[in-house]
Parts: sequence; C-alpha cells; structure tokens
Amino acid sequence: MAPPPPNANLPLQERFLALAQTLQFAWFVGHLTLILTTSRYALSWLFMNYYSGMAQFSYRTSFAAAALTYGIVVYKTQRARAKTGTKVPNGALGLLADENVQYLAMALIWLFSPQYPLALLPYSVYSVFHVATYSRANLIPVFNPPPPTADGVTRPKVSNPLADKIGNFVKEYYDFSMTVVAYLEIALWVRVLLSAILFQRRSWVLLGLYTIFIRARYAQSSHVQSAFAHVTARADHFVGAQGTPPQLKQAWDVIKNIGSKFHDITEVNKYLGAGPAKKTS
Repeated sequence: MAPPPPNANLPLQERFLALAQTLQFAWFVGHLTLILTTSRYALSWLFMNYYSGMAQFSYRTSFAAAALTYGIVVYKTQRARAKTGTKVPNGALGLLADENVQYLAMALIWLFSPQYPLALLPYSVYSVFHVATYSRANLIPVFNPPPPTADGVTRPKVSNPLADKIGNFVKEYYDFSMTVVAYLEIALWVRVLLSAILFQRRSWVLLGLYTIFIRARYAQSSHVQSAFAHVTARADHFVGAQGTPPQLKQAWDVIKNIGSKFHDITEVNKYLGAGPAKKTS
C-alpha cells in the first residue's frame, strides 16, 4: 500500500523527519549503504588493493547492509502474519521458501566467509532498483510535495519529471537486470566450485550452502531457469562440435545426468504434495 502524500503545508524538516522515523526508511538507507560501500570496494578491487583495511570494511559493510535490508523485510512479513494470525504454509520449509529469507541467509553467510567480490553484484543490482523505486515513491514527494488545493488538502498525485524518469528507468531495465542477476548467480556458483576444487578455506561448506540457495532460486525464478537453459544449450553446442574429444562429451553427459538427478531428488514440492513452485523473478 502506497503511503499518503506528504502534507505540503508542513516544513521540509518535519516532512523528512516523519519519513525518516519509519522502518521502511531504514530499509532504504541499508540499500543505499550497500550501493556506496560496494562502489568503494570496487575501486579497491580495480587497483588490486582488495585486502586493505578500507576494502575489507567496505566489503563486510555491504553484506551487513544487505542483511539489514532483507532482515527488515522478513521481520515486517512475520509481524504482519502475527497480527492476522496467519501461519507460514508448510512450517519451516515454507519460511525457507521465502526468497527474502534466502537472500538474508546468504548475506549473513557471505558476511562471515572469505571474500568473493562477485557475490556483491546481485545484491547491488537489486539495491539500485530498490533505491530508485523508494526515491520515486517516497523521497521525491517529501522534497517536492504536490501543492495543496484551495481547501488545503494535498492533491494525491502530481507528475514529477525526475520521478517519471526513474519510473521509466525501472520499467525499461528491470527485467533485463533480473536476467543479469541470474547469470551472475550462476557464475558465482562456478567460482565457488573452483574454490572447492582447489580446497580453499571453507569452500566446500560454502559450496554446499550456495548450491542449496541456487536450487531454491531455480525453483522460484523464471530468469534463473532461462539462464540455466541458455548456458546448457551453449555447452551442448560447444561439446557437440566436430573435433571435440569423446572424453569431454562423456564428461558433459555425466555432469548433465548428475544435475538432472539432483534436480529430481531436491524437488521439495513432490514431498509436500504441492504443485510446482510459483515462478518469480
């Protein structure tokens, strides 16, 4: 539900303070912090200075901010359920099926794991759109509220050029960005797999946890499903090319067979007697 438009008769300071005292504003600050600290870490990474004090601070702060934002969403969801007396369908499994819980869990895992810079990117993409949407719906009306009518009542909606540009940006690039996030998450899984093969610190535990996360995302996200299908098709084309060693073809067939069996075994809905998972972004 959209908040009521700010009262144009109130001073700017009062309008802003009223907004800043909400839990949703803390959510916005968390996403904005994530964008800023990720940008700062990116500078350190570009100059290959990613283990400096500032780089490590920026990296850890980014995931702390991510945990805060998703924690707020989960808290508000559970509080709303408590008020209405609604229980989570399928208990703990139903709670874990919430993508906000999944991203909260992974943010905490990344926060206390060795650095994987690629892990910052999906959260950053989400944060860009969250900050843009919040600014359009909440911040801009505070600084530029719709003028009151003759009877002193604020008009509910007045077009704002900046808000319109933000809205067009979100509408034009959101779907494409979700596709980018899907490929980033697949690339990150490959990165963690390589770390596990090289027996890097805590990599096998991280691989198991992130595999569970990716499996959950595959069940819920049409973008992740499309990305996996595209990657598989490209790999099939590459392996099926003339001159490809038979050993490579056999290895790829084994990998696909393992992936298919893993998918079937971990299909939670068949154990719960439920239908296919609802597909989201």
